[in-house]
Amino acid sequence: MDPDERTDEAVPTRWTPSTVHPDMWVDPDDDPRETGVETLDERGTLLESLRHFRLTVEMKCAGLDAEQMARRSVPPSTMSLLGLVRHMAEDERHFRRMAGEDSPRIYRPPEDRDGDWNGAVADPAVVEDAWRQWRAESEVTDRFIAGFGALGTRTGEAPLREILVAQITEYARHCGHADLLRERIDGRVGQ
Repeated sequence: MDPDERTDEAVPTRWTPSTVHPDMWVDPDDDPRETGVETLDERGTLLESLRHFRLTVEMKCAGLDAEQMARRSVPPSTMSLLGLVRHMAEDERHFRRMAGEDSPRIYRPPEDRDGDWNGAVADPAVVEDAWRQWRAESEVTDRFIAGFGALGTRTGEAPLREILVAQITEYARHCGHADLLRERIDGRVGQ
């Protein structure tokens, strides 16, 4: 059997609503991630990158129902867009823990280290909770970062700068996963 053939499901047709570049998520003028604001310093650059990747997560999940959000990638992976949102809520807390904050886990109890992925089930209430938690955790992280004057301030395990770069890296990594997950769901592709 050809490895590109799927016998258990229909293969979605690739598509994008972009009219300018067929490989983009949206037309450049409609992309909410592009603000046109020039970043002038390191803090501004890092915070703008974090904002960009957070918004990318939201865009990759836009318009999906609970079943689509919870749809797994490919066996044996438990990865889904819903799991990714839950995972990023956990990661927001993880990075604050690295900086010395006492932030207990939300979805990963000691007996299920993959609870953020495993608990991502096709239930509208689970989806709503994931978005609520992720947005709340992102806001807390933003306030936490704003409380430090200098990025070189050592907090917890490392200087704030290193923690922030690690958080941006984690988002960037998972935005790549989100690209593939979304394309598998309905064929939507883009930057």
